[in-house]
Amino acid sequence: MMEKPGEAKREYHARKRILVTGGAGFVGSHLCEALLAAGHEVLCADNFFTGNKANIESLLAHPYFELIRHDVTFPLYVEVDEIYNLACPASPIHYQHDPVQTLKTSVHGAINMLGLAKRLKARILQASTSEVYGDPNVHPQPEEYWGNVNPIGPRSCYDEGKRCAETLFFDYHRQFRLPIKVARIFNTYGPRMHPNDGRVVSNFIVQALRGDPITIYGDGKQTRSFCFVADMVEGLRRLMDAPEDVTGPINLGNPGEFTMIELAEAVIRLTGSASPMVFRPAPVDDPRQRQPDITKARSRLDWEPTIPLEQGLVHTIAYFDRLLTRGNA
Repeated sequence: MMEKPGEAKREYHARKRILVTGGAGFVGSHLCEALLAAGHEVLCADNFFTGNKANIESLLAHPYFELIRHDVTFPLYVEVDEIYNLACPASPIHYQHDPVQTLKTSVHGAINMLGLAKRLKARILQASTSEVYGDPNVHPQPEEYWGNVNPIGPRSCYDEGKRCAETLFFDYHRQFRLPIKVARIFNTYGPRMHPNDGRVVSNFIVQALRGDPITIYGDGKQTRSFCFVADMVEGLRRLMDAPEDVTGPINLGNPGEFTMIELAEAVIRLTGSASPMVFRPAPVDDPRQRQPDITKARSRLDWEPTIPLEQGLVHTIAYFDRLLTRGNA
């Protein structure tokens, strides 16, 4: 995993056996690397719908790493100390491809992983999302905000699936005293993003490197906040390691806010591309603003992002440049 500049290596803790569902995905694979580097045993479960074996290929020979092909909508019977539940397609193109399966992955997957954690008395972290806030009427978004979500739109399979998963986590916590953690992840980017996942950072970079027009949906004035994957993994680990009373939900993301036009301009500049910008109609229910209030993450986890957008984009552009050179994108 890419270390953050100037970052000291974390000290080894007592070795744990840790399950990461969705562990071959973009964020999951970086998390697996970090956990192995900390001396833990890692069991990576993925059905490879959006995960990629290339993401964890370098880990396969590690003596403390194990990979199993598994769909979390079915029960899993393993023995572990902690569970990070990251399994779910996270980009609109992928989660709208099979919306019923997306909803099942969030809801049935949460039920199955919570059942496993309950049996094992294991601590479990749910990778939730800023999409639970919908198209927010409150800005920036604090955890106390209940959101503005369309329950029957084309994005609802993901938005409402994640909201239901949060409900299940807190019901298991209240009813069974299960030690839970809920992270609301805001836009994350970095190496190992899927080149065709439809997310704005990967879209812009691939288009710029190919010299294609940069496609901006809407007027380009809608905003997002972008967190580099190394910062996100650190936030997830700090939440998991926090005292049991720190259940969340806790926003994890970068509070720096950028318009789509500003992001496109940065990508064009950093790639040296001559790509023009072209504008297309905005997707249904596309949020106008997205910015995390990370007050709780700062106070409860002593965490905040340290990698500025342009620095992270340089690493991400280099990754996609290698993919395109090899003809894998």
